[in-house]
Amino acid sequence: MKMRTLIAIISIGFFITPAIAHHSFAMYDQTKTVTWTGVVTRYVAQANHAELHFVPLGPDGKPERGSDGKLITWGVEMAGAAAIATQGITVNTFPAGTIFSVKLNPLRDGSNFGSRVGAIVRCPKEKPPEAGKHCDSVEGSTYHGGTTF
Repeated sequence: MKMRTLIAIISIGFFITPAIAHHSFAMYDQTKTVTWTGVVTRYVAQANHAELHFVPLGPDGKPERGSDGKLITWGVEMAGAAAIATQGITVNTFPAGTIFSVKLNPLRDGSNFGSRVGAIVRCPKEKPPEAGKHCDSVEGSTYHGGTTF
């Protein structure tokens, strides 16, 4: 009987450990919050974590480019697609070309990716924010996944 209990406890550990490790946010620097306004390039709906990929807009309001002239891209990880759909974040509300603002905790390794912090603010179609500002400053913008930006 004791052997069965020991095997059961060890077996449960094998299943719980990957689940806990998967949901760790240790790879994100939670001491830093970066605010971006950008243009959606794609929405990736996944069961575990949905992602928005985007090109950030620079202080001049134009898409940011690297020293090679290519567009710089970033991504933001969120909860699963079903969970964020209840917050109004879907492929239909954030299609390619949508301008939005987001706060995120960046990856510790410096890669252009982060974990969402708070609401995402979507600018009205064809109404980007003034250069150097974010969508929360645009009349008619909508908040998704929260009420404060």
